[in-house]
Amino acid sequence: MRKLVFSNLLILACSAALVGQTLSPQVRGFVKVDAPVVALTHVRVIDGTGAAPREDQTIVLSKGKIAAVGDASSSNVPKDAQVLDLHGYSVIPGLVGMHDHLFYPAGDAIFHEMAISFPRLYLASGVTTIRTTGSIEPYTDLALKKQIDRGEVPGPHIHVTGPYLEGPGSWAPQMTELKTPEEAVATVNFWIDRGVDNFKAYNFISRAVLKAAIDAAHKRGIKVTGHLCSIGFREAAALGIDDLEHGLDVDTEFFSGKKPDECPDADAATQELIKMHVTDAPIQEMIRDLVAHHVAVTSTLPVFELFVANKTPLQQRVLDAMSPEARNQFLETRVRLDLPRRDPKTGEVRPRPWAQGFAMDMEFERAFVKAGGLLLAGEDPTGIGGDLAGFGDQREVELLVEEGFTPLEAIHIATFSGAQYLGELDRIGTIAAGKQGDLVVIKGDPSKKIEDIENVETVFKDGVGYDSAKLIESVHGLVGIR
Repeated sequence: MRKLVFSNLLILACSAALVGQTLSPQVRGFVKVDAPVVALTHVRVIDGTGAAPREDQTIVLSKGKIAAVGDASSSNVPKDAQVLDLHGYSVIPGLVGMHDHLFYPAGDAIFHEMAISFPRLYLASGVTTIRTTGSIEPYTDLALKKQIDRGEVPGPHIHVTGPYLEGPGSWAPQMTELKTPEEAVATVNFWIDRGVDNFKAYNFISRAVLKAAIDAAHKRGIKVTGHLCSIGFREAAALGIDDLEHGLDVDTEFFSGKKPDECPDADAATQELIKMHVTDAPIQEMIRDLVAHHVAVTSTLPVFELFVANKTPLQQRVLDAMSPEARNQFLETRVRLDLPRRDPKTGEVRPRPWAQGFAMDMEFERAFVKAGGLLLAGEDPTGIGGDLAGFGDQREVELLVEEGFTPLEAIHIATFSGAQYLGELDRIGTIAAGKQGDLVVIKGDPSKKIEDIENVETVFKDGVGYDSAKLIESVHGLVGIR
């Protein structure tokens, strides 16, 4: 059997070398490991299934795929393999970022495309697959995906989401407002024809328009998610939506003043929501309804954490990646958000409700998973600008642990669950022979200390190892510019 495996590896080697030659000089500048056959030896394997880590393992990569995984003491390492001795290191599957935009807030409800810095930061952080979950420049996203796939620029595998499916009243001028079901159907079909493979509905969309969009997308095998306000979670589930973004904090169905197809004032809705408990019957019924309709929920804790006063750690790597203008804008906004809010109607000064809402959302996500729901991991690098591509995906995993999941469960959510939702579990999401060579080499043991997930040194995508530090260094001062 070992001879057969070794023979197959030699046959695959030539093809692997040809694949490596397609990388552009720009991409090759970030490559750390690119050999026909690579053996990661004496490494701890955290395979993404939720199973206990396996110590002292060897992973053999060839032709962009995982050829073998087994005990280092008994594994057959091909003679011509590039061997990496990884004592003291862990390997996890590439992260699957399920709310990972390619744009960044520029202020005044305008967003700039980060076509250079964000793909590099995602890859550097171990995020080998992303769903953009809403596009401001869908043509740019599609073109960037093609460039990455051709090996012309560095970045993760991209599932491009179409432009936001929004209704009249949008606060963001870069979004098209859909008024009729017919407009929704035409928009969905137009963008599917151009290569998008997901859609996201937004705050002000009506039920009729959302239903038309969902039906049109489903006819062509495409899923629809939503960051909703005008439509409650249970209404969306009944309409056939596949996924809901952000969790309980954005669900307006429990607001006493809620009117059909209208988005209420966010602060007023949150003030009422935090008076409830996740264990209350209405919220428990909503959870059961989502699970019964097979609706997933995407957790995006890092973007909301920034609104909680004095909580988010200010990391130097985050500040270094920002342009001076972006950094100043973020820090100034952070200070303002820490101040109490004066109610414009009553004049009452009171603390902002975000800390309570954040804690409630964490409890909701745990309850959703306990009830059998599919929880996905994302980050949403928007908000006040301190949640950056890739870094936020790592922070999401840490916050899932803070939320109450074990490190192994959190890694499972950030790898396996995303792959399952995307229909790619046969290719990515776990570490097993035959799967794509998308792996993250981490110094330390995130199964015991989840913060070690930030200690990424090498990221393998399609069997090629990229230097995390070089990718991060290349975008210093670029976030907010390009």
